Amino acid sequence: MTEYRITGKTRLVALLGSPVRHSQSPQMHNTAFQALNLNYTYLVFDIQQNQLEAAIQAMKTLDVAGFNVTMPHKEKVIPFLDELSPEASIIGAVNTVKNENGKLTGYNTDGMGFIMSLAEENIPVSGKKIIILGAGGAGKSVAIQLALENVGELMIFNRSAAPAEALCRLINEKIPTCQVSQHRLDETVLKEALSTADVLVNTTNVGMGDLEKVSLIKDAAWLHSKLKVVDIIYSPPKTKLLEIAETAGCQTVNGIGMVVGQGALAFEIWTGAHMPVADVKSGILANS
Repeated sequence: MTEYRITGKTRLVALLGSPVRHSQSPQMHNTAFQALNLNYTYLVFDIQQNQLEAAIQAMKTLDVAGFNVTMPHKEKVIPFLDELSPEASIIGAVNTVKNENGKLTGYNTDGMGFIMSLAEENIPVSGKKIIILGAGGAGKSVAIQLALENVGELMIFNRSAAPAEALCRLINEKIPTCQVSQHRLDETVLKEALSTADVLVNTTNVGMGDLEKVSLIKDAAWLHSKLKVVDIIYSPPKTKLLEIAETAGCQTVNGIGMVVGQGALAFEIWTGAHMPVADVKSGILANS
């Protein structure tokens, strides 16, 4: 590995959001830049909502190669961009922006990063019955990408009805070939749905932070051994849900693959190079 140095020709890539100091993105991208000897560096900027327009203009003025966008700006950034990729247009949210001579194009790599993480674990989705827990930003990206991947049936469970109903309407409008339904988080309905499901995906924050010891699935008896259980949380690497799923004999996948997958897609958008995923993943695991 070549010694990593910042020079007068170093290109800047950034993350805009708030809060951002906890982000794994600087480690992920700077590890990749160093491994490939690419003259880029990645920094984070804590940007409040009333600063967003000025921050976007600053990205243009500084001629950055591109930037990531995280909460709470994934939707609010769109009016300041010149163009959207097809998936970002459907989702209505952006997490990656490329700057080409002042033209800003927005992408959403979250959903495809999720699909990449499943492919790495040999989990097919086409034609499968998939249950998603949560209809927030992450749930929306995952659900729409799964619909685009021709799943057989998509069932979205959420505590409140409105976000799930809106997501179902969006999928019905934009991807009418997908069979999708929304349900409240009712234990009886969920247990019945799980009995014939192929994949269960948690896109909520239940299992991390103050909710680290909590799972929306209360008992291993709700699950069958052929079910694939995915939690997009990566810290902790094994959530309560995944512990319960292992007890039931299920194949389990945490969120590290999705984090690296969406980052790898952004990395390629900015640099045209393939991220050295193994190096990046080992670095994240070491710091989890």
